Amino acid sequence: MKKILINCFIIGACAAVLMGCKRDSDYVAATPSIYIANFDLRKIYTGTDVTLTTENMRGATYLRGQVISDHSGNNMPAGLLVIQNLRKTGNGIDSLRGMSVNIGADAAKYVPGDSVHVKIEGGVLKRVNGILQITGVSASDVTKIASGKPIMAPRGFANLIAALPDRYESTLINIVKGTYNPLLGPNDILAGDKILNDGSSDIILHTEANATFANIKPPFKGNYLGVLFNRVGQDGKLIPEHRLRTASDLIVRGSTADVPEFVITGFINDPAGTDANNEYIQFRATKNINFAVTPFSVITTNNAGSAPPTGAPVNGWATGQLRTYKINLTSGSVVKGEFFYVGGNKKLINSTSSTSMAASKWISAIDYNKASDRFNSGSTTTGTATTNLLANSGNAFGMAVFRGIEVTLNTIPIDVVFVHDGGSLYQAGPAPSYGVGYRIGDTDVYDVIEPVSGTPQPYFLAGTNKQKFTYVTPGVSNDDGYFYILGGTFDTVQGKWVNARSQTIYQLSKTSTVAEIEGGNATVIK
Repeated sequence: MKKILINCFIIGACAAVLMGCKRDSDYVAATPSIYIANFDLRKIYTGTDVTLTTENMRGATYLRGQVISDHSGNNMPAGLLVIQNLRKTGNGIDSLRGMSVNIGADAAKYVPGDSVHVKIEGGVLKRVNGILQITGVSASDVTKIASGKPIMAPRGFANLIAALPDRYESTLINIVKGTYNPLLGPNDILAGDKILNDGSSDIILHTEANATFANIKPPFKGNYLGVLFNRVGQDGKLIPEHRLRTASDLIVRGSTADVPEFVITGFINDPAGTDANNEYIQFRATKNINFAVTPFSVITTNNAGSAPPTGAPVNGWATGQLRTYKINLTSGSVVKGEFFYVGGNKKLINSTSSTSMAASKWISAIDYNKASDRFNSGSTTTGTATTNLLANSGNAFGMAVFRGIEVTLNTIPIDVVFVHDGGSLYQAGPAPSYGVGYRIGDTDVYDVIEPVSGTPQPYFLAGTNKQKFTYVTPGVSNDDGYFYILGGTFDTVQGKWVNARSQTIYQLSKTSTVAEIEGGNATVIK
């Protein structure tokens, strides 16, 4: 018998909004504003053209906000003045929304950062070529109030944009760490429709043939700042497209890919029965590996409150004692796409009396409950003997993969996974070390350099590196045997995750088989 529980991965990108109910008496009477926010304006459109009035705009006659369109690059839809704003009142909702206003050729007179007021009463809200816009408004209805105002340009995630195309339409979005799917050739240029992947999903990057930057050769990896528009597909659904405004909206972020030889794809931290020598980690190879020729190491970290040494890990993954445990991979081989395992020497899928996994590919199976080496870069294992290779205290635990067997506080892992963020994990500090903690590599959710600002953030919990998987609290019985299937898709041609990992918590039974954790929602290697 088995049970599957699905949890969302927190890749910087997903948020839950909780809204409470209020009674009529909780509101204070006030005079309606003459300005309407795009957040409310977009709700007026329900699929058919609608004329804007003070009645359906709740007393408003004007739209105000910051201009984000720039027609100097010849890549904006003709005649559209694109304005975004925030809702001035609310209950914590992310209210940044955009709106396109068709005023004809005069739209090109406005530049990003202009603050404008637009009289929209009497205009018609409608979709034209897929883009929700206000028509019937003239250039004389636009008043420029100021210039050089700051503009919000949040990071966009292609998977969220695809799911909510209306939410992001006509807003300024930064698509970060974008590569092309499929990869472009040496003679390709930006002109036309290209498929951009940001690690969460694909999105169309559209460049007009007469755009001033149409003939630029696309970089291998870059940040793409632009305005989101929609087109209508054959099935009537909205298809988002991302448009750069000028050549300066493209920031090159890399010319080659550093492909990890294998990635973390699953693990069990609390099997049924005893934990000692029964916990293990699942990996999947992205290329053929002979570990005798090219050795690697795997280090786990256990941050239970009493685990010594206490405090922030000043030696990072090389801390040792009960905080980190290192296993060297120096023999055996795997082929691209093959699953393999590292962990306890019992080789059982769910601890005592459960199905044997001895026939699976084990690159290292050790008695971590008795191995007592302290940190030593040349040893087979490192760390004090432990019952738990992976914690189940509720505080954070994690695992990292390193090239080679010599790991110091400065060694950067090629893959990292963390569960929860409790315990003493990170302490900020100045350059050049930027503090102490567990180093991360560039993965599906972590960035050694913050990709928008360029700020160094080399540790878990530093800067934007706060994503982690959800800790599963055991049920009534402590013998639930939950296996984390991490999923996602790693593309070896693009050299990155094209669909970020998201956990599926799979409840193993004593009779579960390896096929259950290597199929279905398992990580895909392309």
